[in-house]
Parts: sequence; C-alpha cells; structure tokens
Amino acid sequence: MKKEQLSISLPVFGTQYDSVPFSQFSTIDFKEVIEKAIETSLKEVTLIANNYKPATFENTIKALTYSRLRVDRLTSILFNLNSAESTDRLQQQAQAVSPLLSDYTSNIRLNALLFKRIKLVYKQREQLGLSGEQLTLVEKTYKDFVRNGALLRNRKNRLREIDKELAFLKLKFSENLLSENQLYMEHITDPSEVKGIPLYALEMAKEEAIKRNVDGWIFTLSFPLYTAVLKYADNRKLREKLFIAYHSRCTHNNLYNNNKIVLQIASLRRERSRLLGHENYATFVLEERMAETPEIVQVFLNKLLKDTLPKAKEELDTLKNFAEKHKENTPNYDGSFQQWDFAYYAEKLKQQEYHIDDNLLKPYLFLDKAVQGMFAVANKLYGLHFQVTHEVEVYHPEVEVYVVTNTIGDYIGLLYTDFFPRAGKRNGAWMTTYKNQYIDLEGYNSRPHVSIVCNFTRPTTTEPSLLTFNELTTLFHEFGHALHGLLSNITYPNLSGTNVARDFVELPSQLMEHWCYEEKALQLFAYHYQTGEPLPIEWVQKIKAAGKFMENILTLRQLNFGFLDMAWHNIKNNHEINSVKYIEETVSLTKELYPTTKEVCISNSFSHIFSGGYAAGYYSYKWSEVLADHTFKIFKDRGIFNKEIALHFKNEVLSKGCSEKEKTLYERFINLYP
Repeated sequence: MKKEQLSISLPVFGTQYDSVPFSQFSTIDFKEVIEKAIETSLKEVTLIANNYKPATFENTIKALTYSRLRVDRLTSILFNLNSAESTDRLQQQAQAVSPLLSDYTSNIRLNALLFKRIKLVYKQREQLGLSGEQLTLVEKTYKDFVRNGALLRNRKNRLREIDKELAFLKLKFSENLLSENQLYMEHITDPSEVKGIPLYALEMAKEEAIKRNVDGWIFTLSFPLYTAVLKYADNRKLREKLFIAYHSRCTHNNLYNNNKIVLQIASLRRERSRLLGHENYATFVLEERMAETPEIVQVFLNKLLKDTLPKAKEELDTLKNFAEKHKENTPNYDGSFQQWDFAYYAEKLKQQEYHIDDNLLKPYLFLDKAVQGMFAVANKLYGLHFQVTHEVEVYHPEVEVYVVTNTIGDYIGLLYTDFFPRAGKRNGAWMTTYKNQYIDLEGYNSRPHVSIVCNFTRPTTTEPSLLTFNELTTLFHEFGHALHGLLSNITYPNLSGTNVARDFVELPSQLMEHWCYEEKALQLFAYHYQTGEPLPIEWVQKIKAAGKFMENILTLRQLNFGFLDMAWHNIKNNHEINSVKYIEETVSLTKELYPTTKEVCISNSFSHIFSGGYAAGYYSYKWSEVLADHTFKIFKDRGIFNKEIALHFKNEVLSKGCSEKEKTLYERFINLYP
C-alpha cells in the first residue's frame, strides 16, 4: 500500500479482516494522513449542512455518523500506539495531531447550519417512525452538540481554545508520566538487601541491570517489580523508597512535573462546564451517567465509607499487632506502621491464616494456560472460539492476534493481546479498540478489532510468565471489556461496544473477575506448568476465603481515589483550584489509617482522571461492582456456565452498546431473574 492511498475516504486498508497494516504506519506521517482524512470528512459535513433537501434521519444524523469513520480509525491507531509502543517520533506526532483533532471536532459541533438540521430532526423524532436505536442516535447526537457549545451565542471561540488546550494538557500529562516511570531506578548490589524478594522478580531486576551494563539488580517502577518488592522485600527501606517513588511520580523538580498541568486541567474543565451552564465538571459529566448528579455520587461514596472505615481500622489493628509480634524478623521496623508496610505484612498474615500465597499459586497460573482458560470460559458462556493467526500484522513481536468466531464459524472480530512491560509502554492494564463494530453503508456487519494491553510478569531465563492471582483477575477483567467490544451487534459505530457510560462500562469487566474464584473455571487451566498437576481443590477454597482478606482497607483505597476525583471536579469556586496538595490533604482517607507521608501526591500521576476517561467518574468501579456482584449471583444460583443466562446477558447487555439507556439495558436483564 502506497502512502498516498491512506488518504482515501473509506476506512478500509485492503488487508485481511481490514486489519491495521502496522508496518505501513512505521514510516507514515500521521499528521499528513489525518489532515487529509479530516479534510475529506469536513467536505462531507459541509455537504450535509448545506443540503437543500429537508433534514431527515438518513441525510443528516446517519450521514454525519459515518462521516468521521476514517478519522476515528486513523487516530485510534496513533493514540493506541502512543500508549503501548511509544517513541519520541510518535509523541511528537501525537502532539502535532492533537490540536488538529480539537479544531476538527469544534468545526463540526459549532457548525450552525449543521446543528439547525440536527435540531429539526430532534424535534420531530417521535413522529419519524424511528427504531429504538435510531431514536437513541438522534438524541445522543443532539445532546453531543448541545454539550459542546452548539447553543452558545457568545464565547464559542473560548470553548474552542479550552478544548484545544485540554487536549494538549491531557496528552502532556500522559507523556510526562511515561517518562517519569522510565526514569526511576534503584540499583542494589548487596544480596542481603534483596532478601525475601521472589526469584522471578530478582531475575527481572537482574535483566534490568544487564540492560544497563551494571552488576547487581535494578528495581524500576514496572508494576510486576514494584508489587513484588512491596509484598515480599524484607528490606523495609527499599519498600519505602519504591512506595514513595511510585506515589510521588511527576511531582519532582524536573521536566516531568505535572503540578501545573493538573491545576490547569481542573480549572479549564470547570470553566468549560460553566460556559455550558453547569456549576462544575462533575455536574456536566454526571448528567449523562447512571448516577446523574454529584450529590448521588457523594451519598454513594459516603455510605460505602461509613460501612468500610470502622472495619478497615479493625483490619489494620490486626495487622499492626501481627507486625509488632514479628518485628524482630524485619530490619528497621520501629513500631510505626507505614503505608509501605501494608502489602508486606498483609501477605505474611495471609500466608499464616490461609496457608497460601502468590508464590505457591504462580506455578499453577501459567499465562499461556490462563489465556486458554479464559477463552474456554468465553466458549462455555458465549460459544466463542479463539484461533491464533500469524496472517495479521502486529506492532510488536510480543503481540498476538486471535480470530474470534462463533459456534457456526461466523467471524466475530479480532483480539490483540499485549502482555508484558517494556520501554515505551505505559503502566497498568487496559482494553482499547482499533475498529468499532457497526453496519456499514452497504449493509455489511463490519466486525470489531479489540486489544487488551497489560503489564504482567514477563518470562525469565528460568521460568515462563507465571501470574500472581491479582494478575489473573486483571487478565479476566480486561477480557470482560474485550467481550463487550467483540459481542457488539448494533448498527451505528458511535453507539457500539464499550461506548457506554463509565459507571456501566465496568460491569462486564468486573463480572468476568468472578470466574477466577470458581473451581469449575480454575479446572480449565490451573495446572502446574512443570508437573501438570491441577491446582489442589483445597487451595481453591482458600483462594475464595482469602479473596475477602483485608477487603475493607483495599475498598478504602478505592474510595480515596473516588473522593479525590470528586474533589477535583465538584469544585464550587475557582480559588479551590490553587494547590494540588491542599486538594489531596482535604479528602485523603489514608490519614485515617497511616501516618502522613509528605512526599506522597497521587494526583500528579492519576492518569484515570487527568489523561483517561474517568474524570468525575472514578466512583464507577465501586458502582459497577455492585451491578456485577448482583449479576454473578444470578449465574451462581443457576450454574456459572449456564448458557441461557449467558445468552440473555449477551443479548440484553453485551451486544447492545449504548443503543438504549444503560439503566434500561441492565434492568431488562435483571428483571428476567426476579
């Protein structure tokens, strides 16, 4: 494919499954091809806006929906690569493209002639004989324009400026965090200082040292290494160093400090919301969420806090007593229980109470087998088959691609998997798409391309990739998102898959985690990677029991993130947005349990709300958890592989995207099982 061919209007690459030709994009100037796609799209939008014929669903709403497919496809490639395989070149191109996209979106949403036609269709929508999905598309299109300035008489230019600046700041926040993660390292040469750390983590740290041509071990903020140190290192000073380094990222006096960026993002979001008639960003965002208002979110969080905090304090007292009894075995423990002591002593107490720990479990959680087990669960529930293919290009040699089909062999979509940390890849785990599902203009069901990206323990010279139990649940979590994308089966691309409210999108993902605790599911894949012996049945019961271990302290941590998010976005006055530390200290729940650590400042690395899509929405994890627990109970009571329930869940939730209100979708499913 020649470079200039990428500027054609149709979002088709001419490859098998219409997959991304990554090798072509390794030398392509994204700015150039996206500019051409934007130019073509805006020409189509102008034709729609200037159409002399009366506005209809077909010639206005539907036409507009399909006008940006090419732009969306290209930008998804750029920004997905910038997260999973970033380079200086990609970062520069993302920075160059970001303002183009902001202008492009503003040029559409602030087009008065176009909005006039949309408004006409919206006003007549009940008399047009539209399907439920078409009606939803009309309403969402109208609201999207209104919520992005279409009704503004003045200050449209200021809205443009804000959107452009926010796009740049969010991108810069993310790039700073990636650079800061890569910058930090702790070099150790004395074997006595790494006692307690498991062999797999020491081998990872040794490989890091070899890369840098030094002796000993290099500990980075790569999540598998970081968690291994916090959980197992007897060296308390090392735990403290890594904990503080991780929780103070982008706060230092260097190029990657996000302090000003955080304040600017929060201030601009509030200004933007007030331009559009809302008190603040939380009221603006929640208007379109299941929770609806900041007051409902605060009540929800406060109720959880009231239930959780006393129990969390009891759990911590138990842990403190345990630590005190064992302090002679821990260098430097002075009786002052700190945040970097929690994971270490919690793991030791868990081992004592349940006689199980990740090091015992890991040999049974071989990544390759876990992936096959995950696929087997999806097969039992939804009749899906996953066949690895080498005919589809990938962006890195470690990425694998699976062709997904149903029970009768129909093509469902592509699933990309990318599991290991590396330079240029941001921390964490996420699901994303390279192509949404939709029915194209010729009536063909264009199937989705979905990717799950993680940072699991990578293979070492002596062992394959063996997962911690937390990594196993992360794998199933992201796969739940992937199923939501893959099983989408509606008409319009901007309503499909995971394009749903944030407090609903975590339902499928958190639901899938439940299968990790079920014996019948574990029997599909949990075998010792060397001996082939199955995971002992008595361990399964211990895993389920240990799943509730210290759950209130962990819940309090999640609530802390939720309250911090709301503090940034439920602001009443601009003067509140003048100090990151002030916001943090005002809402911090950690002070209820631990001594204050002055270096800790999580806002500057809180990517979910400052560069991701969870601003004024981090509460969604706990909100969706309630929905997921209720849903799994239906399976649990009738069989965890009950195909009838799975079919209903697929038909009423997973396949529907946001073609109806999320509350309607959920209640329709739940009401089948009173």
